[in-house]
Amino acid sequence: MCVFNELSEVTVTSLENNTGWNNNGWAFLLSFAAPMWSLTGYDSAAHISEEVSGAARAAPIAILVSCAAVGGMGWLLIIAVSFATVSVPALLETELALPMGQLLLDVLGKRGMLAVWSFVIIAQFLCGAAQGVDASRVIFAFARDNALPGSRWWKQINQHTQTPVNAVWLVMILSAFCGLLGFSATAFTSLAGASVIGLYTSYATPIFLRVTSGREKLVPGPFSLGRWYMPVGSVAVIWVAFIVVLLSFPSSQTTTPVQMNYASVIVLAVFIFAAASWILSARKWFVGPLPNIVAEEYKTS
Repeated sequence: MCVFNELSEVTVTSLENNTGWNNNGWAFLLSFAAPMWSLTGYDSAAHISEEVSGAARAAPIAILVSCAAVGGMGWLLIIAVSFATVSVPALLETELALPMGQLLLDVLGKRGMLAVWSFVIIAQFLCGAAQGVDASRVIFAFARDNALPGSRWWKQINQHTQTPVNAVWLVMILSAFCGLLGFSATAFTSLAGASVIGLYTSYATPIFLRVTSGREKLVPGPFSLGRWYMPVGSVAVIWVAFIVVLLSFPSSQTTTPVQMNYASVIVLAVFIFAAASWILSARKWFVGPLPNIVAEEYKTS
């Protein structure tokens, strides 16, 4: 019992800085960036809400359940990993592509590691499939408002499946090209960081408008935080602003071109491209979201 208590104290309270930053406090703050990569994508429920019955209530509940499930299971996994890790530097120096694979190999042996890793591969495949569905609906929504090049192709609905198959194929092809960046750790890490920054910025923008100019304009739907919308929304916006800054920093205090985090460069390039596109072209023809639901009485009139 004493040994377990001592191990628990070391696991929970000790701080080992392997980031390459000299300041332990800053290194601790940067550790928040890694979980943010995992805690993304739960907005998928909102993107497929048109295909869900009772979406006004089901979609936000699905998001809350997703956050609770991922956060809870992730917390348990981190605790288990912390107890099982003997040496962090040894894991970081592994010849395997991912230190987690080395940890499973050390604890479970080769057969056990391969068995668990097979489930990881299946989970990643299912996650990719879900994100493919999510992203295809985003492409479809933008195309339906004629906001993308070639919108007439991407907004087409397949007559047999009643789904935007063209948008799905576009997402799969673009994802395959992005997957090629996995051969470069620098490019992959920078793109992943920029993607997370973009996702959380898209999450925070409507929340920011809700707690500022939209306080008196938004009509609450069947699912609402009630009077808690202000403190919850304010904390969310502050947290996103904080984490976006952290996600722009490299993992080491002294960097080389190979170790540099180019996420901020990618995000800036996207903003410049979007701003230039709006000023030079889109503002002249884009009219905003187009109505796609016709009342029954107008259909018959």
